[in-house]
Amino acid sequence: MAAPDVLRARNAVALVFVLNGFCFAALVTRLPDIRGDLGLTNGQLGLLLLCNAAGSVPSMPVAGRLIERWGAGAVVRGGAVLVTVGLTVVALGASTLGAAPVVGVGLFTYGVGTGVWDVSMNVEAAAVEQRLGRTVMPRFHAGWSMGSIAGAALGIPVNALDVPLLLHLGLVAGGALVAVVVGTRAFLPAGVPHGDEGLATSPGRSAWLEPRTLAIGLMVLAFALTEGVANDWLALALIDGYDVEDWVGVAGFAVFVTAMTAGRLVGTTVLDRYGRVPVLRATALAGIAGVLLVVLGGSAPLVLLGIVVWGLGASLGFPVGMSAGADDPLRAARRVSAISTIGYTAFFAGPPLIGWVADRVGTLDALLVVAALLVPSFLAITAAREPEKSAAR
Repeated sequence: MAAPDVLRARNAVALVFVLNGFCFAALVTRLPDIRGDLGLTNGQLGLLLLCNAAGSVPSMPVAGRLIERWGAGAVVRGGAVLVTVGLTVVALGASTLGAAPVVGVGLFTYGVGTGVWDVSMNVEAAAVEQRLGRTVMPRFHAGWSMGSIAGAALGIPVNALDVPLLLHLGLVAGGALVAVVVGTRAFLPAGVPHGDEGLATSPGRSAWLEPRTLAIGLMVLAFALTEGVANDWLALALIDGYDVEDWVGVAGFAVFVTAMTAGRLVGTTVLDRYGRVPVLRATALAGIAGVLLVVLGGSAPLVLLGIVVWGLGASLGFPVGMSAGADDPLRAARRVSAISTIGYTAFFAGPPLIGWVADRVGTLDALLVVAALLVPSFLAITAAREPEKSAAR
């Protein structure tokens, strides 16, 4: 494969990561309107959002087989179509029909679409990374973060100007779909790395029965929880635990996202220099230290330092887990789909878990669950070690 073709594929993968994050943020920024249009309580909205999880989690294991058959580009395009349909149905159900069941169907469809889109873009990202011969996966995930930040930034004037829900989500999803269809034309040729003939000679047809894949999944689960809990609870924990103004809590979350994104941009160089295992062990320790500083620091400088260290600690586990799952191109699709399924379980199960603990010990102290779960993750990190041929590069 000529270098310009690989570079075009790299840019196309970066684009689909950004667009996936952008669509996610567009939906999140309109949740208050959806809640208001349907007259829901916070608890009822939370239950409605489970429709998203009900679509995403079961679709991820299926994505591996779809990629093997049709290629990552086709599956990304199919996922983008479902995301467009899902967001449109959500907007129609909330703003036009005022029907929660319709919104639920839209969220389920969106969940299926974003689930298969997520797995397939990670599989393609791993293939590009292998062709480039250097670590780039964390930068793709930083692109997702940047896309979500851009989508959230757009949501500010959209909400201030009271732009109709259908117009906002329809334009975002439709524009993303067009960009995905055009961009994925530059993906690497499908079929060679993921053909059935390769699977026939590979040991063990089910990735869910492979100890290494499950160990990587455990590691990704803990790192995903480290990120997801901060997304959902950090601002509230600062407000409840330190009695600060709401804007201070939001600012603390912004610092976390900035630190995590910076860690993903810089982490590629560190990974290539020192290897996955030492770097991931350092980030796991950083995550533990950061959470402890946030919870026990007591003073603003220590808490701020803890947020930054926590963000750096959360930055690399998930993307490196995707790379490790794809070390063998012949098994990449199924392994990445299994690891993604395990990892995304943390994003959906983490918030209710922390909420349950917070009701008993307080929001701030509940964050200690993250530090506790990073301990077994630390032990599982060795499963992500590079294969011999990569280590000798």
